[in-house]
Amino acid sequence: MAAALGLLAVPAAAAAQRIANPVAEFAGIDKITGRIITFDVYLDETVQFGALQVTPRVCYSSPEGAEPKTDAFVEVDEITLDRKIRRIFTGWMFAESPGLNAVEHAVYDVWLKGCKQESDVPPPPQES
Repeated sequence: MAAALGLLAVPAAAAAQRIANPVAEFAGIDKITGRIITFDVYLDETVQFGALQVTPRVCYSSPEGAEPKTDAFVEVDEITLDRKIRRIFTGWMFAESPGLNAVEHAVYDVWLKGCKQESDVPPPPQES
């Protein structure tokens, strides 16, 4: 029984070491032009990439020296031709497995590249 409890403690300790980051870094491809871009998005901010709106809610990474594991909970909406917004993805993306939960759209694909503590992009204005 004690051995089983010890095994349960290891994942909890590993999860406690995850680093919460304020910025998620994404890559996106426009399949028509073949252009791939990288863009940073602050948590709870929405950035438009083509007809897609990308909103990360959390972005976790492993501490330095640990096995790299980077994941983010992301919501992606599509702006349809009749100007309606339709949710096409809600879930976890994993930087180490970009094909696992990447958003695959008819024209645009988006996947998580990593999480960052800071960005060259200015943060969104703070609400008072």
